[in-house]
Amino acid sequence: MLNRPIVILVLLACTAFSFAPKKKERQSTLQPVGFSLRQLAAPADYNWRGSDDRTLSGIVWYPADINPAEQKEQYIGPPDAPLFYAGRAAQDATLAPAFVRFPLIALSHGTGGSAMQMAWLGTYLAARGYIVLAVNHPGNNAVTGYTTQGFIEGWERARDISTAITDLLADPRFGSKIDLDRIGAAGFSYGGYTMMELAGGTTDWNRILTWCDQQKTACDPPEMPNLTEKFKAIKQQPDVQQALQHAGDSYRDPRIRAVFAIAPAVARAFTPESLQRITIPVAIVAGDGDPIAPPADNAQFFATNIRNAKLTILPGGVGHYTFLDVGTEAGRKQLPQLFVDRPGVDREAVHDQVGHMAAEFFDKELMPAKKKS
Repeated sequence: MLNRPIVILVLLACTAFSFAPKKKERQSTLQPVGFSLRQLAAPADYNWRGSDDRTLSGIVWYPADINPAEQKEQYIGPPDAPLFYAGRAAQDATLAPAFVRFPLIALSHGTGGSAMQMAWLGTYLAARGYIVLAVNHPGNNAVTGYTTQGFIEGWERARDISTAITDLLADPRFGSKIDLDRIGAAGFSYGGYTMMELAGGTTDWNRILTWCDQQKTACDPPEMPNLTEKFKAIKQQPDVQQALQHAGDSYRDPRIRAVFAIAPAVARAFTPESLQRITIPVAIVAGDGDPIAPPADNAQFFATNIRNAKLTILPGGVGHYTFLDVGTEAGRKQLPQLFVDRPGVDREAVHDQVGHMAAEFFDKELMPAKKKS
């Protein structure tokens, strides 16, 4: 989740800039990474959640057939003072050849974030043989802006992911290279909620309203001040009423075989019974120092109610924003609330640990069926 002033500073979130190398790869077996910016096709009746920008945009990271030296440092923000470091990759590089098709992982960003703010995980997985697709959720991202509906109609995020997967599978460049039986998804914060929708959980709108009546501040996030009042002002609009009628629909995508949720939020949207219907593998990781999506109310609630869910709570004061891209020197000075972690917390080390956990999880759960023991 990001404050509105912060969003203005990162409106260039899908722009890549080249700088001097940051560090050498730790493993010689890693593949170079390519990336490609995408405009994804959406149906004519798509719910844009009040956004004036009627595009579904995103980014693809993938194993590239290039010399590692051709990768460039990617940053987010103004060219003269970027705020986020987004990993090493080469734009529109040739896809690496392979004897088998690549598995696909779809990524969902947190509230106020962007596809590029999942770069730390996208580049990590791509270097290990995955094609990775991240999408900017309409009405709730730092690229095309915020709307009240974009915050309220969270169940539509699952449809964004499913639509993006369908589009990429039809893409002439990537589609034929993806293994249809090896598709997973991962999400951060509100993107963790999105994972539960994709896995088969369903939103209980009345449950959310009851919770908001009891915890008013939790339903008025800093990214969208007075969200509750803003929602009341538009809730009778025909498009909002139509969307609310589908809040409790199932958005399970049967193509997705496993999901990985990072610091998942909005657990109160789901009843235990809804989560108990999830049957695909679910892995959850959160930090013990997270005040935005406290693990006891979110990650642990999900893990308790999802059959065989694997939960990891990272110790040592790991916070919510630790799971954002690494901040530059300028970012740490301008936005310490996002980029300065608690003493003893090494954000890059946490990213490496969580990236390894995600890769290990997907390697196992998306293994070709004939090879699984």
